[in-house]
Amino acid sequence: MKNCAIVGINWGDEGKGRMVDLLTEDYDIVVRFQGGGNAGHTVINEKGKFALHLLPSGIFRDGVVNVLGNGVALDPENLWKEISDVAAQGVEITPENLKISDRASLLIPWHRDMDELEENRLSDKKYGSTKQGIAPFYSDKYQKKTVLAGELFYPDELKSHLSDLAEWKNLTLTKVYGAKPYTDEDIEKWLSEYCEKIKPFICDTGAFLREAQGDGKNILFEAQLGSLRDLDFGIYPYTTSSNTTAAYAPIGSGLPSLKLSDVIGVVKAYSTCVGEGPFVCEMFGDEAEMLRKAGSEYGAKTGRPRRVGPVDLVATRYGVEVQAATKVALTKLDVLSYMAKIPVCMRYEIDGEETDRFPFPTKLSYAKPVIEYLDGWCCDISGVRTWEDLPQAARDYVEFIEREIACPITYVSVGPERESIIIR
Repeated sequence: MKNCAIVGINWGDEGKGRMVDLLTEDYDIVVRFQGGGNAGHTVINEKGKFALHLLPSGIFRDGVVNVLGNGVALDPENLWKEISDVAAQGVEITPENLKISDRASLLIPWHRDMDELEENRLSDKKYGSTKQGIAPFYSDKYQKKTVLAGELFYPDELKSHLSDLAEWKNLTLTKVYGAKPYTDEDIEKWLSEYCEKIKPFICDTGAFLREAQGDGKNILFEAQLGSLRDLDFGIYPYTTSSNTTAAYAPIGSGLPSLKLSDVIGVVKAYSTCVGEGPFVCEMFGDEAEMLRKAGSEYGAKTGRPRRVGPVDLVATRYGVEVQAATKVALTKLDVLSYMAKIPVCMRYEIDGEETDRFPFPTKLSYAKPVIEYLDGWCCDISGVRTWEDLPQAARDYVEFIEREIACPITYVSVGPERESIIIR
């Protein structure tokens, strides 16, 4: 029995979806255990190109059961739209291969409203939210002011509960932000158009996972975003509002007794960052635009241009530690093929002193990158499928990063397709 978590090591957008899609060949179940529809996992396989936001990336594998755990911010509206879009491309989605935890809290439309209203209020001090309602949702969850998915099966109690929540939420919407309140008709429409449609997928996933564990099934846990966006260990307050670390997988999946056997941390061969917050290694100008275009670095959910930079060994080493990664998958190595000299952020300089330790968030605004250069390979490597066939300079680059982060790089991605992978 294997229990493996696939997690992001840096700021997110590292390529976790393509790794889940690849590795699910060896797993029976894929579980999303945190986060919501505020980020995207891009998957390219024989069925097409997909940008997933809530659906687990194992949905394309026949025979694999996909679970949305209790730790997920479950948005019925966006989930149903995503199910419909993916199914329209020929992917079968049924209650047999998609199961939603009855203990997952529902993201209600007013959470998205609150998110946008607050970002607008913050103006130039905004956190860089995708305005998908994630922060208001988790805030409400910890205030015990959300609705559990399982409540959809108890309509009388549900309506009373939602009425009470709407009365409370409307106070903030109208008196703080001057926004339109929610009516009973608004809530009824949301319930009928979206919540009713996802009901067939809702079940006791905790019992399902415990039974699977007892039967020796292999379970893969899929995280959203990365270490530096973790609520507790990231670049606070420019983080997401959930825990993106592998340690949270047992809780957020609904299987607290779980022991992980492997943690695969996903790292890009360079750095990217969507949204606000400190990004020490950031490139600017023509140099940044060349890398952005070479890597097609635009957000899967928002379409926003990603901030880009060289691989950041300080941040990556910290991410590996936070995730307790046992292996690393290095993605998008092929993107660097145009560079004769490849920049690497080796250390940070803070107040005139150099450090290789990731600092407290407040000090990040004072940090400057210390850059060194490695030789590039200047040839197309996207067709390479074995380690021995990679140019020596490409192998040197991978091995250099491996030594610096003290974690074996087991997978090297040289393209977005499922088969564009080198396994060491």
